[in-house]
Amino acid sequence: MKVKVAASLMCADLTRLGDEIKKLEKGGIDLFHFDIMDGHFVPNLMLGPLILESLRDKTSLPFDAHLQITNPEKYIGRFAEVGSNIISIHVEVCHFLYRVIDVIKENGMRACVALNPATPLSSIEYVLAEVDMVLLMTVDPGYAGQAFIPAVVPKIKRLRELIEEKEL
Repeated sequence: MKVKVAASLMCADLTRLGDEIKKLEKGGIDLFHFDIMDGHFVPNLMLGPLILESLRDKTSLPFDAHLQITNPEKYIGRFAEVGSNIISIHVEVCHFLYRVIDVIKENGMRACVALNPATPLSSIEYVLAEVDMVLLMTVDPGYAGQAFIPAVVPKIKRLRELIEEKEL
Protein backbone atom coordinates (compact mmCIF):
# COMPACT_ATOMS: atom_id res chain seq x y z
CA MET A 1 0.00 0.00 0.00
CA LYS A 2 1.34 3.41 -0.97
CA VAL A 3 0.64 6.21 1.48
CA LYS A 4 -0.59 9.40 -0.16
CA VAL A 5 -0.41 12.85 1.35
CA ALA A 6 -3.48 15.05 0.95
CA ALA A 7 -3.30 18.73 1.85
CA SER A 8 -6.45 20.32 3.23
CA LEU A 9 -6.96 23.89 2.14
CA MET A 10 -9.27 24.69 5.05
CA CYS A 11 -6.61 26.70 6.87
CA ALA A 12 -4.99 28.17 3.77
CA ASP A 13 -4.99 31.90 3.06
CA LEU A 14 -8.20 32.07 1.04
CA THR A 15 -7.09 35.30 -0.64
CA ARG A 16 -4.01 33.53 -2.06
CA LEU A 17 -5.19 30.00 -2.83
CA GLY A 18 -3.28 29.82 -6.12
CA ASP A 19 -0.02 30.60 -4.32
CA GLU A 20 -0.86 28.18 -1.52
CA ILE A 21 -1.42 25.41 -4.08
CA LYS A 22 1.98 26.02 -5.66
CA LYS A 23 3.71 25.90 -2.25
CA LEU A 24 2.02 22.64 -1.36
CA GLU A 25 2.88 21.13 -4.74
CA LYS A 26 6.54 21.98 -4.19
CA GLY A 27 6.27 20.26 -0.81
CA GLY A 28 5.43 17.00 -2.57
CA ILE A 29 1.78 16.40 -1.75
CA ASP A 30 -0.26 13.92 -3.79
CA LEU A 31 -3.68 15.58 -3.82
CA PHE A 32 -5.70 18.53 -2.56
CA HIS A 33 -8.52 18.07 -0.06
CA PHE A 34 -11.32 20.65 -0.13
CA ASP A 35 -13.68 20.78 2.84
CA ILE A 36 -17.12 21.66 1.49
CA MET A 37 -19.51 22.63 4.32
CA ASP A 38 -23.15 23.68 4.18
CA GLY A 39 -23.99 24.88 7.69
CA HIS A 40 -26.49 21.99 8.04
CA PHE A 41 -24.58 18.71 8.33
CA VAL A 42 -21.81 20.66 10.02
CA PRO A 43 -22.24 24.05 11.71
CA ASN A 44 -19.71 25.87 9.52
CA LEU A 45 -19.82 27.16 5.94
CA MET A 46 -16.79 26.62 3.71
CA LEU A 47 -15.96 26.61 0.00
CA GLY A 48 -18.03 25.44 -2.94
CA PRO A 49 -17.72 24.35 -6.56
CA LEU A 50 -16.79 27.81 -7.84
CA ILE A 51 -13.60 27.82 -5.75
CA LEU A 52 -12.54 24.44 -7.13
CA GLU A 53 -13.34 25.60 -10.65
CA SER A 54 -11.21 28.73 -10.22
CA LEU A 55 -8.26 26.63 -9.02
CA ARG A 56 -8.49 23.70 -11.43
CA ASP A 57 -6.10 25.26 -13.97
CA LYS A 58 -3.50 25.98 -11.25
CA THR A 59 -2.50 22.32 -10.78
CA SER A 60 -2.77 18.90 -12.33
CA LEU A 61 -2.91 17.18 -8.94
CA PRO A 62 -6.21 15.50 -8.02
CA PHE A 63 -8.94 17.40 -6.17
CA ASP A 64 -10.87 15.63 -3.40
CA ALA A 65 -14.16 17.37 -2.64
CA HIS A 66 -15.07 16.34 0.92
CA LEU A 67 -18.82 16.96 0.96
CA GLN A 68 -19.74 17.69 4.56
CA ILE A 69 -23.23 18.56 3.41
CA THR A 70 -26.76 17.21 3.49
CA ASN A 71 -28.04 15.68 0.25
CA PRO A 72 -24.58 15.31 -1.31
CA GLU A 73 -26.03 13.38 -4.24
CA LYS A 74 -27.55 16.64 -5.55
CA TYR A 75 -24.08 18.16 -6.04
CA ILE A 76 -22.01 15.30 -7.42
CA GLY A 77 -22.53 16.31 -11.05
CA ARG A 78 -21.56 19.90 -10.35
CA PHE A 79 -18.34 18.91 -8.61
CA ALA A 80 -17.52 16.64 -11.57
CA GLU A 81 -18.06 19.59 -13.94
CA VAL A 82 -15.57 21.78 -12.07
CA GLY A 83 -12.81 19.18 -12.11
CA SER A 84 -13.07 17.16 -8.92
CA ASN A 85 -11.35 13.79 -9.18
CA ILE A 86 -12.56 12.33 -5.89
CA ILE A 87 -15.79 12.84 -3.98
CA SER A 88 -15.80 12.06 -0.26
CA ILE A 89 -19.28 11.53 1.14
CA HIS A 90 -20.41 10.95 4.71
CA VAL A 91 -22.27 7.77 5.48
CA GLU A 92 -24.19 9.75 8.12
CA VAL A 93 -26.11 11.70 5.45
CA CYS A 94 -26.36 9.10 2.66
CA HIS A 95 -29.49 7.02 3.02
CA PHE A 96 -28.66 5.12 -0.17
CA LEU A 97 -24.88 4.91 0.05
CA TYR A 98 -24.42 2.24 -2.60
CA ARG A 99 -26.43 4.27 -5.11
CA VAL A 100 -24.53 7.49 -4.35
CA ILE A 101 -21.20 5.68 -4.86
CA ASP A 102 -22.48 4.54 -8.27
CA VAL A 103 -23.41 8.13 -9.19
CA ILE A 104 -19.91 9.32 -8.26
CA LYS A 105 -18.33 6.66 -10.47
CA GLU A 106 -20.79 7.33 -13.32
CA ASN A 107 -19.53 10.92 -13.24
CA GLY A 108 -15.96 9.68 -13.76
CA MET A 109 -14.66 10.29 -10.24
CA ARG A 110 -13.26 8.10 -7.49
CA ALA A 111 -15.51 7.46 -4.51
CA CYS A 112 -14.47 7.95 -0.90
CA VAL A 113 -16.69 7.26 2.08
CA ALA A 114 -16.13 9.32 5.23
CA LEU A 115 -17.06 8.40 8.79
CA ASN A 116 -17.36 10.65 11.81
CA PRO A 117 -15.48 9.51 14.93
CA ALA A 118 -18.61 8.05 16.58
CA THR A 119 -19.84 6.20 13.47
CA PRO A 120 -19.07 2.46 13.53
CA LEU A 121 -17.14 0.78 10.72
CA SER A 122 -20.02 -1.66 10.33
CA SER A 123 -21.92 1.13 8.55
CA ILE A 124 -19.60 0.87 5.53
CA GLU A 125 -18.48 -2.77 5.49
CA TYR A 126 -21.00 -3.61 2.76
CA VAL A 127 -19.52 -0.99 0.39
CA LEU A 128 -15.80 -1.39 1.10
CA ALA A 129 -15.24 -3.26 -2.16
CA GLU A 130 -16.98 -0.45 -4.09
CA VAL A 131 -15.05 2.57 -2.80
CA ASP A 132 -11.60 3.79 -3.74
CA MET A 133 -10.84 5.41 -0.38
CA VAL A 134 -12.08 5.62 3.19
CA LEU A 135 -11.73 8.78 5.28
CA LEU A 136 -11.87 8.16 9.01
CA MET A 137 -12.39 11.48 10.72
CA THR A 138 -10.17 11.91 13.77
CA VAL A 139 -12.05 15.07 14.79
CA ASP A 140 -15.71 15.99 14.61
CA PRO A 141 -16.24 17.59 11.20
CA GLY A 142 -16.84 21.27 10.69
CA TYR A 143 -13.96 23.17 12.26
CA ALA A 144 -10.18 23.33 11.96
CA GLY A 145 -7.81 23.16 14.90
CA GLN A 146 -9.64 20.58 16.98
CA ALA A 147 -7.88 18.08 19.19
CA PHE A 148 -7.25 14.60 17.78
CA ILE A 149 -9.69 11.99 19.13
CA PRO A 150 -7.49 9.05 20.24
CA ALA A 151 -10.47 6.67 20.38
CA VAL A 152 -10.38 6.56 16.55
CA VAL A 153 -7.01 4.76 16.49
CA PRO A 154 -8.53 1.29 17.09
CA LYS A 155 -11.00 2.01 14.27
CA ILE A 156 -8.09 2.77 11.94
CA LYS A 157 -6.45 -0.53 12.87
CA ARG A 158 -9.72 -2.42 12.39
CA LEU A 159 -10.24 -0.83 8.97
CA ARG A 160 -6.76 -2.02 7.91
CA GLU A 161 -7.69 -5.54 9.09
CA LEU A 162 -10.96 -5.46 7.13
CA ILE A 163 -9.18 -4.35 3.98
CA GLU A 164 -6.67 -7.19 4.33
CA GLU A 165 -9.37 -9.77 5.20
CA LYS A 166 -11.40 -8.78 2.14
CA GLU A 167 -8.23 -8.58 0.02
CA LEU A 168 -9.08 -5.08 -1.18
